[in-house]
Amino acid sequence: MRKNFNIWSSIIDLIAPRECCVCKKRLSLSEDVICATCTLHFNRTNYYLSPYDNELARCFWGKIPIERCVAYLFYQHHTQISNAIYALKYGDRPDIGVFFGETIAKIYTHNGFFDGIDALLPVPISKYRYKQRGYNQSQMIARGISNVVNIPILNNVICRDVFIQSQTKLDRWQRNENVKNAFTLINKEIIKNKHLLIIDDIITTGATITAISKELLKAEGVKLSICGLGYAKD
Repeated sequence: MRKNFNIWSSIIDLIAPRECCVCKKRLSLSEDVICATCTLHFNRTNYYLSPYDNELARCFWGKIPIERCVAYLFYQHHTQISNAIYALKYGDRPDIGVFFGETIAKIYTHNGFFDGIDALLPVPISKYRYKQRGYNQSQMIARGISNVVNIPILNNVICRDVFIQSQTKLDRWQRNENVKNAFTLINKEIIKNKHLLIIDDIITTGATITAISKELLKAEGVKLSICGLGYAKD
């Protein structure tokens, strides 16, 4: 639902019509970023109904200890929803991330998914990527979640040391090798005895989150949960 629309919103929409980032049709005054029709047809995972045991959670079993694990959508390349994710990452559309974050929070909060979470931790990107995009897409998703549930976002806990090759075209083994030493924990004390929710955009093999988690677990008493926007099965 679009916030705070009024007569000025009507005038602006008349002069510069807004379009759905999925189907490209014109948005109504009550719609924001994605139209109601496209939202209705999202291929949702519904993992939030069983956050302790689902197909994505099992990807991490035996690798890292996790509490809850969810992803909002099943992700596939060359679909309309993939175009929206591409716009979020490469098309200067941080508002798409905020929209999805708020959507996730509004649905999952009713099932108690965020109970006991102390802070949100977006997956960091390299300085090179940040300079290219001007923002971190996972941070935008976290911002949307925080807008709804009022859980703080931590941005200076772990850093991505170097720009590494994109994970997109790598196989499972290459993904693990690509991120093995890519992250460094820079602030142990701030996360001591905290339950952190790691926020990512698209999760495939889980290699990136596994590498980040191993660094975070160097801090005393840390508990980890995971929330992805999309889950792309191999």
